[in-house]
Amino acid sequence: MEVLLPLPNRPLLIPNPTATTTFPSSSSSALRKRRRRPHHHHRRCRFWAEVEEIRVCTNRTCRRQGSLQTLETLTGLTPPSVAVSSCGCLGLCGAGPNLVALPGPVMVSHCGTAARSAEVMVALCGPAWDFGVAKRSLEALALRKKAELEYDKRNFSQAELLLSQAIELKPMGGINIIYEDRSRTRLAMKKYPEALEDAKEALLFTPQYAEAYICQGDAFLAMSQFDLAEKSYLTALEIDPSIRRSKSFKARIVKLQEKLAAVNMP
Repeated sequence: MEVLLPLPNRPLLIPNPTATTTFPSSSSSALRKRRRRPHHHHRRCRFWAEVEEIRVCTNRTCRRQGSLQTLETLTGLTPPSVAVSSCGCLGLCGAGPNLVALPGPVMVSHCGTAARSAEVMVALCGPAWDFGVAKRSLEALALRKKAELEYDKRNFSQAELLLSQAIELKPMGGINIIYEDRSRTRLAMKKYPEALEDAKEALLFTPQYAEAYICQGDAFLAMSQFDLAEKSYLTALEIDPSIRRSKSFKARIVKLQEKLAAVNMP
């Protein structure tokens, strides 16, 4: 199903009056359906209110046009209920970065800036979003990025402050990531109960959030609640089995096993 999501005098769906536009199915990024559409400069706005997934093309041409940055921005702006992932070519090379919202599908082109990504979310999410929400979400994303830099410099207090400011903005998108980042920051500050609370908040927004379960496990481990730490780590592993290969995750398990062994020593 094709849904038109225009902006004033600038279609969100970018039709090419001479080209064939292809749309992926909701179960695969394979391009199946081809249709020609007439060119219209002005369109009546309609919203697709049941977006479940957004796929951003990271193939060669779109990548050169900045699709990796678009993917990162949309991950930080999209509501927790919507999955964001990369995909192969969507068949609109030269009009990128391109993305598709499913299950529509809804094709979007020229999504190369943070502001454009916010406009896309306003159009895709309908009445739940407006440009005020988009602006706050962009501001929160910028604060989170600054906090990451401060965290890397081990300025944990400043990172915590920036993340708290981001949460106060009440962004619709990326709020689960902000709570997880603040949990990780508070763990570094040895604020274990607060870190645990933030991990739980992140899980309220995204119950299948492996990173938040890892933060929760770290907090339990630091508080010597080893059984709960083990349960959190195992849940993270069930959600994302690939973390089994992570050196940091392996180190957590070794540390937990050493703690358990010390407790069980006669």
